[in-house]
Amino acid sequence: MPQHHPNMPVCRDCDGFATAAVTTGGRNRDGSRTTLRITCPACHGTGHTLPRPALLVPAGR
Repeated sequence: MPQHHPNMPVCRDCDGFATAAVTTGGRNRDGSRTTLRITCPACHGTGHTLPRPALLVPAGR
């Protein structure tokens, strides 16, 4: 059965993968890796772009 979701355009910068975990190469005291959570600056971590507002065109005199 198809999933229903709003038809929002996917961010072209992150291709919908808005958050990434990047390892720093170090390890914590418990042995797990130290990671940084990075979000896409274009969509602010949502994975979608907002529709552009309509342009206003001057008309008349």
